[in-house]
Formats: sequence, structure tokens, C-alpha cells
Amino acid sequence: MKTKLITAAVAAMVAASPAVAELTFTSLSYRTGPYAANGIPFADGYADYFTLLNERDGGIGGEMVNLLECETGYNTEKGVECYESTKDQGTLVYQPLSTGITYQLIPKVTADGIAMHTMGYGRTSAKNGSVFSNVFNYPANYWDGASVAINHLVDLNGGDLKGKKVALIYHNSAYGKEPIRTLEELSAKHGYDLSLLAVDHPGQEQKSQWLQIRRERPDYVIMWGWGVMNQVAIQEAVNIRFPMENFIGVWWSGSENDVKPAGDAANGYKAVTFHNVGSDFPIFDDIQKYVVDAGKAAGAGDQVGSVLYNRGLYAAYLAHMAAEKAQEISGNANISQADMIKGMEALEITQPLMDKHGLAGFGPEFSVSCENHGGPGLGAVQQWDAGAGEWSLISGFEPSDGEVIDALIKEDSEAYAAENNITPGC
Repeated sequence: MKTKLITAAVAAMVAASPAVAELTFTSLSYRTGPYAANGIPFADGYADYFTLLNERDGGIGGEMVNLLECETGYNTEKGVECYESTKDQGTLVYQPLSTGITYQLIPKVTADGIAMHTMGYGRTSAKNGSVFSNVFNYPANYWDGASVAINHLVDLNGGDLKGKKVALIYHNSAYGKEPIRTLEELSAKHGYDLSLLAVDHPGQEQKSQWLQIRRERPDYVIMWGWGVMNQVAIQEAVNIRFPMENFIGVWWSGSENDVKPAGDAANGYKAVTFHNVGSDFPIFDDIQKYVVDAGKAAGAGDQVGSVLYNRGLYAAYLAHMAAEKAQEISGNANISQADMIKGMEALEITQPLMDKHGLAGFGPEFSVSCENHGGPGLGAVQQWDAGAGEWSLISGFEPSDGEVIDALIKEDSEAYAAENNITPGC
């Protein structure tokens, strides 16, 4: 696979490069900066999957894949610069891996006719495809994650959370604030008391928040963190002897990076997820053979099978499936940006399809439409086994609370449409 690393310094040169007959994808990565430890495995998984397609299959439908990777450092301004320097290269879909960057790019990709996939992050109401025509967040979004976490707590309590105390400790950013409204609505529905504890970037200072948790003694803590914030929070929970089985993170707070620093004391910590864990899937044999052993891995090859590597691979797989669907719809192998949007809107992921590609059971079945860019919002719960040094699923992929979430999506997306003079329609 051709992989091009782009920086703002070479933006003019890239913009002047001649177009090539390849399928181009762009990864707005961050291998540097305060969140690099989490950005690197995701970027590696995303890149290695496309390398596998080129090395094993000769690309997608006979067209080789060209991956542009642009370093953002998880900085919104740099992310926008990366977009502007690569958008004329024929990119079929952008993967920003940042809620801040996503919010800035929504109007840009819409105006430029390019797709953006914000899998499990970004603006949740982009699920409404009749308003957000170019943005997709399947198979699940932030509000689904919050609901799946609460559903798990409801199950643990025999269906009744009345009188229970739930604390949300969250990254004090657009990302971290995303679940608040949902958790408030679910609090009204289920009768639990909700407290909110913000943690400022990058998240190393949390003493006061955990002293408050020790003082108020919530029954459960939900975490919406990223990077060093997660491991610091888990260690602080250990320090005050908060029971790990009552501590549950969103999917961005559920990687090996988050739990390993606390050692055995992190045993039992939980996180929601929208895909499976581990490397016990046939596709990883091919990754080893065609990518790692061939010396073509994006990284050192030591992240294969980790949570965030798998997530990057899954994002690339879904882009692959959408590109194949676009080729099928258009009748052309060398699809356009407009074709890719049609392919993403017609995407259907089934268990036989995942089985065919060595990913049987890796994620839930789902379908996308013009009206629904987010899928059904299914999520599972994973738990950390410190002794084995691995995550395992402790639930199936279950639905979020559509009654609550669909109403919030409708409200937020309609407000966005009114503010931006968008006439919804499919």
C-alpha cells in the first residue's frame, strides 16, 4: 500500500500532486502529543488493514488503495489544516478520530461533497442523515454508549436504579460533555441521582474529583476519558478503594493502556464497546502473514489484537465494505466521492459477510440508510481480567434506549438544521 505522511509544511506540494487512479482514504492520525499512546494503535490498525488488502487482494475491486495519513497531534486547528491539504486528492472518506476536529469538518465535508466517518465519536445527532448528509457514525454513537452503560447498571440491580447514585467523571471538552444530556434524561427515567465531575486536559490532576467521590460514595462511576486521564482515574479509584466492578468507561476508556498501569488492582474494571476484543479471528493470521511478517506494518507490530488496534482495523473494514458497495452500485471500480457516500448509505453488515472476511462475530449486524447514518446503536460490555492480561466480553451486543436517544437526536439535529438553513430530506 502506498502510505503518504502529510504535514502542513508540504501542503502546497501535496495539493499540486497529480491525481492517480487509486482509491484514496485519509487518516487524520496523532502519533505525537498527549494522546499519542492511544492514537498510535488506532492508526496502525487502520493502515495495516489497507496494506493487507493491497498485498493479499490487489486492493478493492482491482483498484489499489492509497492511504494518506496526516498528523494532527489531536489538535483541532492542525486537523482542519490536514483536511484542507488533502481534500483535493480524491479522498473517499475521512476518519478524524477527534470530536473537536469532527465538529469543525462537518460543514466543510458537506460543502465539498466528501464523506466523513466518526465511528463512536463526533456529533451524535449526525445519525440523522436527512440533516447531516455527508457524516456517518455507525455502528454506535456516544449517546448509545451512555445508554448501554446505564442498561448494564439496571440489569445489575434487577431492573431498578431508583435511589442509586451515579457519578460521571468526564474529560472537560466537547467529547467529554457529549453524554451529559443523555445521562440526565436517563436519570429522570430510571430515578438515579447523577453527579458530574469534570477533569481538565490532559487529565493528570484528579485528586479533588476522587476526594469528592470518596465523600459522596456513589454506587457507580461512569468515565468519559481519553489518554492519560483514564489510567490516572483508575489509579485514583484504586487509591480510595472504589470497587472496580462498579466502575465502567465508555469505549474510549477501555484499552490496555488504561488498565495495565494499575496492575492487579484494575481487575474487574469495565467498559462498553461496539466491537469484539482480542486476536482470535482468522483475519489476524493474514495480518501477520501479509503485513507484519512481510515488514509492511505501520508500527512495530506489537499492537495487533489490542483494543485500539482492533478499532482502527474495524474502521478500515467498514470503509472497505462501503467502497465495495459503492463499486456495486455505480458499476465502476474507480469510484468517486459521491459514489462513496451512496455506498455508505447502502451499507449492510451481516454475520455471513464478517465471516467471509475472517471477522465472524467481531461486531454486531447493522444497516445504514439515507435517514439513519448511525445504525441501530448496539453495544456490549467488556471486563478486564488482570491475571490473564486481557479483556473479555461479558454481554452480547444489546440495543440502547431508542425512546430517549431518538428524541434527543431529533431535537439536536433539527436545531442544527434551523441554525444552518438546511432543509432536511432524503
